[in-house]
Amino acid sequence: MEIERKFLIKQLPEHLDSYPFHHIEQGYLSDSPVVRVRKEDDDYYLTYKGSGMMAREEVNLLLNEEAYLHLRAKADGKIISKRRYLIPLPHPAVREGLPKPPEDYCLTIELDVFDPPFAPLIMAEVEFGSKEAAEAFLPPEWFGEEVTYRREYHNSYMALQS
Repeated sequence: MEIERKFLIKQLPEHLDSYPFHHIEQGYLSDSPVVRVRKEDDDYYLTYKGSGMMAREEVNLLLNEEAYLHLRAKADGKIISKRRYLIPLPHPAVREGLPKPPEDYCLTIELDVFDPPFAPLIMAEVEFGSKEAAEAFLPPEWFGEEVTYRREYHNSYMALQS
């Protein structure tokens, strides 16, 4: 199960290049259900995503490069490429009145900087272990508008509508 919230970004965090990152390329074979192929650095995947906006089933199958290239050629729409920075968020804030997470609790912000034709789009995704944790999360100050429930900010929609 994938449980995530998505946000636009008001400003980039300082020292962005000091964080680890991945080069990601993905194409979509279907949007209902979502079936995509992804190259992440030197790893290749076929992914199935069930229905839903914040929480949905997700299954990944490892591919080899040959299978990835074969399926990528069959992708509908545009291929999305982006650089994904992995930014730790220790001790995330939660909504008032809810229990604070344990002292050693840490989330990871996945900050996606999109390449053309989707540039200058920059989005942050944060994945959670439960719906309750996702709903309790208070985003950092540098996050902008939440777009979790806006279909036009889901990668599958972006690739197939452009």
